Amino acid sequence: MIEPVSAQKSLTLPENLDGRVPALRTFAMPADSNANGDIFGGWILSQMDLAGGATAYEFVGDRVVTVGIQAMTFYKPVYIGDEVSFYTEVTASGRTSVTIRIESWARRRQTREYVKVTEGLFTFVHIDENRMPAPIPEK
Repeated sequence: MIEPVSAQKSLTLPENLDGRVPALRTFAMPADSNANGDIFGGWILSQMDLAGGATAYEFVGDRVVTVGIQAMTFYKPVYIGDEVSFYTEVTASGRTSVTIRIESWARRRQTREYVKVTEGLFTFVHIDENRMPAPIPEK
């Protein structure tokens, strides 16, 4: 029998994430792991790039490309079966570029505990139909 929503166990996010909605949420799968069962750092980076790109696209309103990662820190491993959420925040914008801070949080499959696993600072550039940098449109 399905429990009513009010009877279900509520998920408590870490205090600094309350009210924030992830730009991307996914599950770490066996194909994304190394021989030890840890998820490859490159997989996490690619998911962060997707989340940051989605946020940059929303900010710019048009096509963007990744041009750099200014900072990247891996705090904890991600394991097979973890639910990984990517939270984004625009930290700066220029004439053609936007910088996005991305935090990755894993909800452990076994304990349902949230742990911060990575964070990074990614820069995206708005491009035109010729794939050349273009000014970010005024809003």
